Amino acid sequence: MTVKIASIGLKGLEGYLVQVEIQISHGTESMVIVGLPDTSVKESKERVLSAIRTLGCDTTEQKIIVNLSPSEQKKNGPLFDLAMAIGVLKERGYIKEEIPHDAAFIGALSLDGTVAKVEGMLPAVIAAKGLGIKLVFLPYDPLIPIDLLEGIEYMVVHHINDVIQCISGKGQVSLPLQEVNPPLEDTISTYECHKDFSHIIGHEQAKQALEIAAAGGHNVLMSGPPGCGKSLLAETFPSILPSLTKSAQLEVISLYQLAQEKLPTSSIAPYRHPHHSASSIAIIGGGSYPKPGEISLAHHGVLFLDEMAEFTKKSLDMLRQPLETGKVTISRAHSTVTYPASFILIGAMNPCPCGYLGSNTQYCTCTPKQIQAYRNRVSGPVYDRIDILLTLKSVNLDQPFNRRETSLEIRQRVEKAREREYARYQAEICNAKVPYEQLTRSSPLTESQQKMITQVSSKQQWSNRVQIKIIRLARTISDLAGESNITDESIWKAITLRRNSLQKSELKAREN
Repeated sequence: MTVKIASIGLKGLEGYLVQVEIQISHGTESMVIVGLPDTSVKESKERVLSAIRTLGCDTTEQKIIVNLSPSEQKKNGPLFDLAMAIGVLKERGYIKEEIPHDAAFIGALSLDGTVAKVEGMLPAVIAAKGLGIKLVFLPYDPLIPIDLLEGIEYMVVHHINDVIQCISGKGQVSLPLQEVNPPLEDTISTYECHKDFSHIIGHEQAKQALEIAAAGGHNVLMSGPPGCGKSLLAETFPSILPSLTKSAQLEVISLYQLAQEKLPTSSIAPYRHPHHSASSIAIIGGGSYPKPGEISLAHHGVLFLDEMAEFTKKSLDMLRQPLETGKVTISRAHSTVTYPASFILIGAMNPCPCGYLGSNTQYCTCTPKQIQAYRNRVSGPVYDRIDILLTLKSVNLDQPFNRRETSLEIRQRVEKAREREYARYQAEICNAKVPYEQLTRSSPLTESQQKMITQVSSKQQWSNRVQIKIIRLARTISDLAGESNITDESIWKAITLRRNSLQKSELKAREN
């Protein structure tokens, strides 16, 4: 007779159902695991046998064969320890009751039978719900937001004996509900005390552009001399983003667990700012068993690339696919995985190698050839994927005090614009990410508006992608203004935001 126990395997962030099949026969005492297990899975036999011996289960002169189905899928990690142990106990008759077919077992085992948490438990639990599992046995993990998980029953166990007691109905293990994260309101107010738009002097046009970027999920590239406020604006940008929805929080927490990174707050959009010396693997993700990189850890949040021109060209060009599709596929010899990577890119760079091109305070010492070579470090295809190009100037700190808008006031307008977008598309998707066909179907342009965009694009030599980004920007600007249709004013404003104010004529003037 063969016993089948359900568990969950992981391929990146995606989970799949694993049937742990146990068959025991008389023979030399051994335990063989088949079904493409990796080293950590093969080592499970020692943990499983030691754990079941603590319950008095005798495996002397017993040959145990464990098959992990589907056999063609590579298995990794100790997720299946608990399922293997329960299967052996059932096959040996230590568990008399039938094990529900819609129950899954997740967790690693210690030698004394304690059930321990493992990497990737949250994505495994989320996948179990989608695979039709009704009950999950798992160890307690304070990082799993139990209060966000709905539609599935959880049984938290501390020892393998707890599982047996639950199955037999002799005991009930309480589910520890713990408030892992602080309340959302407290988190936001604490954040605003450190970074708030009301603390930034000047840069009114840049603040307005960032508000548009937050409302529509648009990418921004800021250029300006050193110390003009590029990094400060980028670091304050998350304070005007709406709080994450429950589904978004679960995705973000799952990615951070897989990467073994600490998430500061699950309810606020993540903010990642890798150093320009970071490798392409650190930014994109990778490894023998691919882990999420910076772009995936910025999912539903912000990826800030300070000194963008100092990043390697290879690393920047690898952003092209994620910026377009919102996900990244990493192929390695052992496996190919896909991670979500839908983020807002905020880039900051100097206008030239010395940093003072266009400055009112210092003279630029760079030649036109040096300036062009510096800008070419960011390739044309990457520029094409930027929605808003901002040129910043240094501001005087002795300006008369005028009341400046707080991040809370700006965020309220952003949230209203997002609500209009979600209602229009019947999904939680922004103007920058919605399919172009759906955008034009819900917000068609007039003939004069289309002609306006075509004329300006022809003069500026913009690609079709940039023209589409103009329409997306105009739709966001209209949403912030409360307009149901795209207005002519919003198109002109979108064109202005996409123009690079450092024109080629300025370089030609330097040549003369």
